Amino acid sequence: MNAEQLQKTLRASQYAEQILGLYQNELEQDYTVDQFATPLSYEQIKDRVSSVLDSIQDEHAWMRAIRILRARLMFRWIWQDANHLTDVVTLTQELSDFADACICAAKAFARIPLVLKHGEPIGYSGQVQDLIIIAMGKLGAQELNLSSDIDLIFAFDEQGETNGRKCIDVQQFCIAWGQKIIYLLEHITAEGFVFRVDMRLRPWGDGSALAISHAGLEKYLSQHGREWERYAWIKARIVSGGRAGEELLEMTRPFVFRRYVDYTAFQAMREMKVMIEREVMRRNIEDDIKLGAGGIREVEFIVQVFQLIYGGSKLELQERQCLANLTHLSESGLLEPEAVADLEDAYLFLRRLEHAIQALNDQQTQSLPTEPELRQRLIDTLGFDSWESFLEVLNQKRSKVSYQFAHLIQERDREAPVENFQHLEEELESVLDSNAQKLIHEFWHGHALNKLPAKAVQRLKTFWPYLVDAVLQSDKPQVALLRLMPLIESVMRRTVYLVMLIESKGALQRLVKMATVSPWILEELTHYPVLLDEFLTMDFELPKRRDLEDSLRQQLIRIELEQVEDQMRALRLFKKSNVLAVAASDVLAESPLMKVSDALTDIAEVSIIAALNLAYQIVAKKHGYPLDADGRRCSLDYLGFSVVGYGKVGGIELGYGSDLDLVFIHYMSEQADTDGLRPISGFEFAMRVGQKFISLMTTQTLDGRVYEVDTRLRPSGEAGLLVTSLKAFEQYQLKNAWLWEHQALVRARSIAGDDSLRQKFEALRCRILTLPRDEKFVRTEVLKMRQKMKAHLGSSKEQKKGGIFHLKQDAGGIVDIEFMAQYIVLAWGGAKPDLAHYSDNVRILEDAAKAGYLSSDDATALIQAYLSERAESHRLALANQSMQVNAAEWHDTREIVCKLWQRLIDPTAILALDSD
Repeated sequence: MNAEQLQKTLRASQYAEQILGLYQNELEQDYTVDQFATPLSYEQIKDRVSSVLDSIQDEHAWMRAIRILRARLMFRWIWQDANHLTDVVTLTQELSDFADACICAAKAFARIPLVLKHGEPIGYSGQVQDLIIIAMGKLGAQELNLSSDIDLIFAFDEQGETNGRKCIDVQQFCIAWGQKIIYLLEHITAEGFVFRVDMRLRPWGDGSALAISHAGLEKYLSQHGREWERYAWIKARIVSGGRAGEELLEMTRPFVFRRYVDYTAFQAMREMKVMIEREVMRRNIEDDIKLGAGGIREVEFIVQVFQLIYGGSKLELQERQCLANLTHLSESGLLEPEAVADLEDAYLFLRRLEHAIQALNDQQTQSLPTEPELRQRLIDTLGFDSWESFLEVLNQKRSKVSYQFAHLIQERDREAPVENFQHLEEELESVLDSNAQKLIHEFWHGHALNKLPAKAVQRLKTFWPYLVDAVLQSDKPQVALLRLMPLIESVMRRTVYLVMLIESKGALQRLVKMATVSPWILEELTHYPVLLDEFLTMDFELPKRRDLEDSLRQQLIRIELEQVEDQMRALRLFKKSNVLAVAASDVLAESPLMKVSDALTDIAEVSIIAALNLAYQIVAKKHGYPLDADGRRCSLDYLGFSVVGYGKVGGIELGYGSDLDLVFIHYMSEQADTDGLRPISGFEFAMRVGQKFISLMTTQTLDGRVYEVDTRLRPSGEAGLLVTSLKAFEQYQLKNAWLWEHQALVRARSIAGDDSLRQKFEALRCRILTLPRDEKFVRTEVLKMRQKMKAHLGSSKEQKKGGIFHLKQDAGGIVDIEFMAQYIVLAWGGAKPDLAHYSDNVRILEDAAKAGYLSSDDATALIQAYLSERAESHRLALANQSMQVNAAEWHDTREIVCKLWQRLIDPTAILALDSD
C-alpha cells in the first residue's frame, strides 16, 4: 500500500485502524486490485456482493461475509475520502449502490426459507407477489453518507395468500420477509452490522404493520397523508419490486407533486420551518452540522420547499438529488444564481465534513468533536492549519445557508384588508350598477357556494377582501369585477389558485389590469386555470425563440414516447402559456406589433417542429424508417418530410386566435418499404406522419387544442392527398394550379423538417413565383378573387351605410394590402426575382420600393396603414370584439390604401370607398 496515503487514512479514522488490524491481508489484496483510486459502478459493487455471498446457505456465515465485505469497502471509501481521491457525489452514490446491493441480496436470501415453509405468496389476480422495497431519505436520493442508517418502506402489490402447507396471507408473508431483511442487515454480530434500518416513515409509523399493500398505501396517502409526508416522499425510490414497484411509486407522485404550482404548501412549509428554527434554539445544537443553523438540513429544506410548490408544473424539480435540483432552481429562475452557488458550495463542504466526522469512529453523528485529539485529526484530514481557521470557514458557509433559509417563504408582507373591509364593501357597492350588485349577491347566496367544502368557503372569504381592494384600485372596477367573476367561480373548488393570488404580491393587481383590457385573456384563464401558474411568474418580456425551444424540449424530454396524452398536454400548455405571456407583454408592456407577431409565430413554429418530431418518432418506432427518393435511409436527423406554413404563419404575422394553414411535403420513395418489423410503404409512412401530426395538434382535450390546422391549401384542396411529394407538388404548381394558388404561395414558407428538403421547397417556391406572367392577366385574376372575397366576407350594404368598416375584408382593409403585395410578386417577380425572397408583406413592400415599382413614400404609407390596421385587429381580438369598426375613424388610412389599389389594380376603388 502507498505508505503516505495509508498514514493519512489512519490519521483520518480510528475505525480504519480497527479494520486494518482485523483484515490486513484482505485489504492488501483489495488494494492490489484497484489501488483505491478508481470509482466503482453499481454493477461492480453488485458483483462484489454476489461473489462473497452466492455460495453461502448458512445464515451465520452469510451475515459474517457481508459484514466483512462492508468493513473492507468502508476502509476503501475512507482511504479515498482522506486522500481526496473521490468527491462527495461519487462517494455518496457508491455508498448508496452498496446499500441497494445489500438490500437486494438480503431480500433474496430471506425469501428462500419463507417459501419452503409457507409456499409462494399469490395475489388475488393469480400473480406471485414480490416484496416492494422503497428507499426514503438519503438512500432514496442516492446520497448516503459513510455511517448513514437507511430509511425503508415495505409494500406489496395485492392481497392474497400463500400456496404452501402452512398457508398465511400475503401481508403476513411480506411482514416476515421484511423482518428477516432487517435482521440480516441490522443485527450486530462480532463483525458489526451492515446498515441500521429505520422503518418509521411507513404509514402510521411505529406500531403499524411492517408491510402495506398498494391499495392500502394509496388510501392512506389520499385520506391521511400529511404535509411532512409529502416532504419525505420526494426522495422515495424503488430499490426492488419490479414493475409493481414502479407503478406504486407512480401512484404516489400526485400526492407529492400537485398538478399545478402548489401554493397551499406555503403555510405548511412555514410551519415546518418554524419547527426547525425552534428545535435549533431549544436543543442548542449549534455544533451539529446537519441539524444546526445553516446546516445540511436547511439546504435540503430550501430545495424541497421549491420541489413541493413547483414540482408539479416544473417536472425537472422532481429529481431526488439535492445538487441536481439546485441547478434546476437556478436554470428556472426560482433562485438567483448567486444564492444557488452559495448553497452548493456550503452543501458540498458540509457533506465532506460530515464524512470526515463519521469516518473517525463509524458513528452516525454530525456533531463536531469536542476532544482535542479528534479535532486535530479532523482538521488534518480537511487540510486546515488550526481549529479556529476551520471554524471561520465553516461559519461563513453556514451563515450563507442561514441567510437563504431565513428569507425562504417568509410571511406575506401585506395583510388582508380585513379591518376596513366594511368600508371597501360600501365603496364597491357605490361603483356597481344594480345588475352587478345582484350578480354578486347571487354569487354569495347561490347553490354553488353552499355545495363547497367548509375549507374552500373559508379560503374564498379570505381571498375576497384582496379582490375587492384590487378591483377598487382599477380605472374600471365594475368591468374588472364582472370579467373576473367567472374565473373565481371556475377555481373556487380548486382553492390553490385563490391562495396563489393571496401569496403572490402584485399578481392580483396584474390580473385586474388584464381583466379591464382583455376579456379574451380572462376567458383563457377561466377555461385553463393552469395558466395562472405561468401568469404569476411572468416578467412581461416577449419570449425569445431559443428560450421557447429549450422550454418545450425540457418538457418533452421527460415524457416517454408512448405517453401521447402527456405529450399533448405539454404541447397545449406550452402554446397557451406562452401566448398568454405575449398577450400580457402586449397589454401591460405595450410591445410593438411586429415583435408581438414574431413571438406568436415563433410559438407556433416551435410547436410545429416538436409535434412533427413526435409524430415521426411514433410512426418510425412502429414501422421503421423509409427511404428517400434518392434511396437514402431517412432518420430522425433526416426526415425527408417538411411542414410548409401558408397565410399568417407563413407570412410571420400570426394573431392571437389564428389557425395554421399548413401543407405537408415529403421526399420519400413512395413504393419502397420501411425497415421496421411491421413495414409499410414510404407513401403510407408519410401519410401516417401527417395524420399523427394533425392528431397531436388538434385533438380536443381538457387542455384544449394546440392550434386549429387547415390543410385545404394543399394541391387539389380537400380532394387532394394530405401529404404530397415534392415532385408532385412541383408538377401541380406548374401545370394545374390556379393563379390564386400562386398568390397563396407568396405567403408560403417551409417551417419544419430537415434542412435539405426545406431548401428544395424554397428554391421551387421562388422558381414558381418568378415565372414570367402577363401583368394584365395577373391583375384581372387578383381583382376577380378580391371581389369574390368582399362579396362573401365584407360588410353588407346596410352596414356600410351605417358607417361600418370591416378592418380586414372591406375596401382599404388588410386584405387589399395583402393582395397588392401578392400582385407585385406575381406580376413583376419574373423581372425582379428578389421580390419573391420574403413571405411577409412588409418586406415585400419594402423590396417593391427598392425595385422601383412603388415610390418610397407610397411603400412607407402602405406599410404604416397595414401595421395600423393589424395593430387594431390585435387589440380587437384581445377585447373579443369583431373586426367591424367605425368607418369615419379609418377614412384617411383607407384612402391611402384605395388610391394605391386604384393605381395598381382597380381604377374604381376610390368610388367604392366614397360610396361607403
